[in-house]
Order: sequence, then C-alpha cells, then structure tokens
Amino acid sequence: MVPLLLFLVTFVTTLFAGSFLGGGNPLARLSDLPLGLMFNVPLLSILGVHEMGHYTAARLHHVVTTPPYFIPFLPIPPLPGTMGAVIKLKSPFPDRNALMDIGAAGPLAGAAIAIPVLIAGLALSEIRRSAGGLGAMLGESLLFQLLSRAVLGKIPAGYDVVLHPVAYAGWLGLYITMLNLIPAGQLDGGHIAYSLFGDRYSRVARLIPYGLLLMGLMGNGWFVWAALLFFLGTGHPRPVFESVPLSPLRRAVGLIAALLFLLCFTPDPFPMG
Repeated sequence: MVPLLLFLVTFVTTLFAGSFLGGGNPLARLSDLPLGLMFNVPLLSILGVHEMGHYTAARLHHVVTTPPYFIPFLPIPPLPGTMGAVIKLKSPFPDRNALMDIGAAGPLAGAAIAIPVLIAGLALSEIRRSAGGLGAMLGESLLFQLLSRAVLGKIPAGYDVVLHPVAYAGWLGLYITMLNLIPAGQLDGGHIAYSLFGDRYSRVARLIPYGLLLMGLMGNGWFVWAALLFFLGTGHPRPVFESVPLSPLRRAVGLIAALLFLLCFTPDPFPMG
C-alpha cells in the first residue's frame, strides 16, 4: 500500500513539475496540468525500469527485497518533483555474481530507457539564439554531447539548445544513472566495485566522499552527495559465499557499467553560468 501511495504522490508532483517545464502554470490553470505528461511519464518510466531491474535480479537470486519506493519532492522549477526511487534489500547477497547482477541491473536497464528518451527529446528540442544566460543551465556528459551532436548537429556559435521536457527527462535519467554508479557504499556502483574487487576496495571507497568534496569546488551538488556518503558510510557487507569467484561474464558487465559511468559523468551538472 505504501509503495503505491508514494508512486501516486510522485506522479502528481512530477506532473506539476512537468507542467511548469512545458510553459504552463497548473497553480493558476488546472487545464495546463496535462502538459506535465510529456515530462513525468518518461521520467517515471526511467526510474521505474531502473528499480525493477534491481528487483527482478534480486528475485532471481532469491534475495528478499521491497517493491520500489518512489520519493516525491516539491515541484518547484527547475526541480523535477522527485528525488528518485529506491528498493530495500532485506536479506544478504549470496555471492559476488548475485551482487553484480543486482547492482548492475538497475543502471543498465534505466539507461536503456533514458537513451532513447533523450534522443526523442532532442529531436523535439529547439535551437535558439542565446538568451544571455537566462534560463536554467545543465551540464553535458560525454554521452549527452554525442547524442546531441548526432540528433541536432553542430550548434552554431551564439545559439543554445532549449531542451524539450522529454529531453530533460532523458538528461535526468543519465544524471541519476551516473549518481547511482558512484563506486561507494550501498550505491549501485558500490555493489559493482565490491563484486569486482572484494573487500580490497573498501580502502578506496573511504576516499570517495573526500573526492566528491573536491568536486564540489568545481560543480554544484557534489557537497550534498559527499555529505550523504559521510552519513551513510562507504562500507559494504560481505556476500554469504564470498569465496565463489566472479564469472567472466559478470566481469564484462562490470566493465560496461564502469564505461556507462564515465559516459554519463557530468563534472558540473548545474552550472551557474
């Protein structure tokens, strides 16, 4: 009941956020509310598929888990009306192969939806003469730049891309994928890194929050994630059968996930101008 209620609330908050992004004002005109569907449907699809990737992999390995919990947030422009979604694992990981499957399934599945959403959104976006710093600026990952170049071509000097709400949903999908793949703690990237390197990685993981603090000097938002990791910790529980080796296929999946992290990495996600 609680997961369904949270999803419905998140649907409403992202609907309002999408309406604002689409140029409407649902607080003044409820008739503008359907504009938000262009944003919240693709965004919630990305988040839902991401979490169902974890959920499905966990069930296949007989790991007890909760359904996805969507997290609503205030729909104040340019905020998206949600802080994502999570599931909670309620039993230990059997071995490193299960750990890799569960950790990587979410970001890989979510990215598989986010990329075509972004491509479709870029095709709907407009190229306009620069407005002198007006409007919200977004950082560009290498993957975003490659897709933008493929869909829109080279942007002339003095012009900017005005993202369609569908494109913003895709951008957020890649950003959320990147955040989840940070290799520390109970994040997806922490699961993947522990699966690849075992307990040896714990020493490296402890340095990640300090690295994020340094990143905060050059980009907005990193201080928040550093504080979160300091609070939650960077350690990782050991699998039950730790001696079971990681299969070559799972190692390949880990490398794909690492490449996805690098392609989605955005040093300054929300530049001030």
